[in-house]
Amino acid sequence: MNSEELNDATRDAHIVTKVLPYLRRYAGATIVVKYGGHAMDGSLANEFGRDIALLKQVGINPVVVHGGGPQINAMLKRLNIQSSFVQGLRVTDAAMVEVVEMVLAGSVNKQVAGLINAAGALAVGISGKDGGLIRARKLRRTYKDTDSMIEQALDLGYVGEPVFIDTRVIHALTGAGLIPVIAPVGAGEDGQTYNINADTVAGAIAGALNAQRLLMLTDVAGVLDKSRQLLSDLSLPQIRALIADGTISGGMIPKVETCMEAVTQGVKGATILDGTVPHALLLELFTEHGIGTMIHK
Repeated sequence: MNSEELNDATRDAHIVTKVLPYLRRYAGATIVVKYGGHAMDGSLANEFGRDIALLKQVGINPVVVHGGGPQINAMLKRLNIQSSFVQGLRVTDAAMVEVVEMVLAGSVNKQVAGLINAAGALAVGISGKDGGLIRARKLRRTYKDTDSMIEQALDLGYVGEPVFIDTRVIHALTGAGLIPVIAPVGAGEDGQTYNINADTVAGAIAGALNAQRLLMLTDVAGVLDKSRQLLSDLSLPQIRALIADGTISGGMIPKVETCMEAVTQGVKGATILDGTVPHALLLELFTEHGIGTMIHK
C-alpha cells in the first residue's frame, strides 16, 4: 500500500468511526421518510434510492411515503383536464381523483420502489388503500368570506385526511425484510378514494408506527428565523411561539404542524430538511448536528 492509498484508507476508517455511534443509535429503528419535491428529479432520485437501500442494509427500517404533484399536473395536462382552485387549494373532483390514484399509486409509486430495488434493497410499492392501511374521510375546511366575514364551508371534493392507520401491512413488509413505499391515497368507510397530502400521511404513519424519526424532504433548508438563518432545533413550545409572531408562516405552517402532531403521537424527532442536498438523509442521521430543523418535545 503506497502513501496515497494509506491516506485514503485512513480517511475511510475515520469516517467509519465517526458514523458508528449513529449506526448503534438507529439499529432496528423505524424511520419514516416523506419523499417529494425536487429530490425526485434526475441524479438526486438515484441517490435517494441508494441512501434508502443503505439504511436498510445497516439495520434501519425505512418506510417511504411519496408525493407526486408535478407528475399529476403533467398527466392532467396530457388528458386535458382542467384544475380548479378554491382559496389556493386544488379541488379534486371524480375525474381528477381517478388521475391522482393512477399517477400516485401507479407510475410514481413503482418508480420510487424501482429506485430502491435498483440500489440493491427490496422495496414494495403500495397505496393507503392496500390492506386497509389508511382509512380516510373528507377533509373539512372553512374560510372567512371577505364581504360578509362569515365562516363558509370549503368543499375540495375528494380531498381527504387520515382518521386511522392500520399498520399491519407495514409490519408484514418490514418483518419480511422489505421496504414499504406508500402512495398517499386512502379509502373512506364507503370505499370512496381520497387524495391525501403526502406530508399529512407521512406524519400519521410515523405516529402510528411510533417511529424514532420522521424526515420530511422539502425544497427548503428547514425553518428559518427572521434573518433567514436556519433554526436547527425547536421544541413544541418554541414552534407555537414562532407561528404566533409570524416567523413561521405560509406553507411552512402545515409542515411544522404535521411534525408537531407526529411528535405528540410519540415520534422522537421530526425533521424538515432540504432534499435537494446530495445524501440529505445520511447527513441528517449520521452527523452530529444534521442539516435540517429537528422538532421535538
